[in-house]
Amino acid sequence: MGRVFQRLALPVLHASPVERVATGSRVGRSVARRFVAGETLEEALAAARRLQQAGMSVSLNHLGEEVTDPKAAAQALEDYRVCLTAIASEGIDANLSVKLTQLGMGFDPEAAEAALAELAAAAGAANTTITIDMEDSRWTEQTVAMYEKVQRSAGNLGLALQAYLYRTVDDLRRLLPSGGHIRLCKGAYAEPPTLAWQSAGEVDDSFASLLPPLMACEEVYPAIATHDERLISLTRNLAVSRTAAFEYQMMYGVREPLQGRLVADGFRVRVYVPYGSHWYPYLTRRLAERPANLMFFVRALIGR
Repeated sequence: MGRVFQRLALPVLHASPVERVATGSRVGRSVARRFVAGETLEEALAAARRLQQAGMSVSLNHLGEEVTDPKAAAQALEDYRVCLTAIASEGIDANLSVKLTQLGMGFDPEAAEAALAELAAAAGAANTTITIDMEDSRWTEQTVAMYEKVQRSAGNLGLALQAYLYRTVDDLRRLLPSGGHIRLCKGAYAEPPTLAWQSAGEVDDSFASLLPPLMACEEVYPAIATHDERLISLTRNLAVSRTAAFEYQMMYGVREPLQGRLVADGFRVRVYVPYGSHWYPYLTRRLAERPANLMFFVRALIGR
């Protein structure tokens, strides 16, 4: 049901009246805080400190995507510079997650590539890394190619790969020689049957089939991004024969007791911590992942 529900839910959530109610109401913003650390960097850093005290690292993401204005892209770059400075000065165990369309890839790929290279250098100076978030399938090839190019010189990048896309098995094989880190996730966009597995079972099977080659590659740092306990268990089994490190990644506000159990069992856990004023597109993807999330949101808005 998962992808079918997602394809039905996202158009409704993206409808202008729904978005206006959600973003313009105190209740909508309150629901968003379940999945988003806040609208400011200070709020995100506070969340990062709490998670670090609980034994977890974080990946900070200043929300934004599909930027069409050069000034907005330049502002996003500056925001990430400030974030990296804060990470270094406060000694927070964090890296950055960035979307390339937020840096202007959609209208000026060369400028986006230069911005990514600059952030990689700044992250290196801060003794951390950059993870490139994967966006919808319109951007997949361009994102993979830019990652390959900048990673060759930077060496401290990672890339998210989405298990629901048919092409990911080839992308993983293509990218393993690049080193860095690979964040394997299920995928959160509504993609057509021509490009992606549609049922939850098919996506899970694809994820499971991608785990062995990723976990077997000692030159790559696997970041296994799932809240699915079967896939977590499969990863644990594969890790027995692995000598290099790996980590689990989970989303802010999702299955927090499970995050704590993994830390207690001695595993590395990194929590994806989004923040910023452009939180609505991110929220819609979280709501469309599970009917229970959407019903929680609808009940809150009706009850306001």
